[in-house]
Amino acid sequence: MSYSAADVKRLREATAAGMVDCKKALDEAAGDFDKAVEIIRVKGLKGVTKREGRATSNGLIAAKSEGNTSVMLELNCETDFVAKGERFQAVASELLEHLFTSKQSDLAAFLSSKLATGKAVQEVIDEANATMGEKVELRRLAVIQGSPNAQYLHRTSPDLPPQVGVLVALAKDDAVVGKDIAQHIAAFAPQYLDRASVPTDVLEHERKVAEETSKNEGKPEAAIAKITEGRVTGFIKEVALLEQAFAKDQKKSVAAILTEAQNSVSAFYRFRVGQ
Repeated sequence: MSYSAADVKRLREATAAGMVDCKKALDEAAGDFDKAVEIIRVKGLKGVTKREGRATSNGLIAAKSEGNTSVMLELNCETDFVAKGERFQAVASELLEHLFTSKQSDLAAFLSSKLATGKAVQEVIDEANATMGEKVELRRLAVIQGSPNAQYLHRTSPDLPPQVGVLVALAKDDAVVGKDIAQHIAAFAPQYLDRASVPTDVLEHERKVAEETSKNEGKPEAAIAKITEGRVTGFIKEVALLEQAFAKDQKKSVAAILTEAQNSVSAFYRFRVGQ
């Protein structure tokens, strides 16, 4: 059975394998498409272990919200070519649906859980690893249950799937404020919810750095304590969501915007591919 350039293209899109590998598989399969897919899968599985140490700095963020449940995951791969492929995105969608159904936020437990097909999540990822010819891994998950929520997915490039994703747990439904806060989080990347959420050891480290900086700048000894605390406060305003200046109105804090809307945020998640 012969095959055409269109068959090679179709096989490449279906498996994300390289062009040479697709041609070899079609040659071996005498042009039989399904058999060629299986050949790539089998040969790819043999190389899974070899790919374990490779870096996966590309990929996508996928999220789904419905009612008071919202879930998000980061699926990684090695190249943007694979990240843009239909096969990789289909795997992400399959895992996302299972995450929404299972609501399993523990990564290890989720990887061992089984889809409706009977396959474990890790098996699905290993098969993707095999057919695509590069390392594929599920990096992290987020689940919000029993709370009004908002989500936002951001594309850093029009030809790539979403690279940044945000979930926000709110006190009450508010599509406008929820979207505004989610977009703010995507842009300003807060690490903590509020001042109280910043770990003590992190604050102490910043305090020491601020104190040493003040001394090195030759600030008066009597003023160092006040200057140090001012700099620590400035640090908190950079890393704590509620303390940050709101993206759309720098004169107000995020906390002030939420107060005006008679709403609040109890938790949030921000994923960026590879970070």
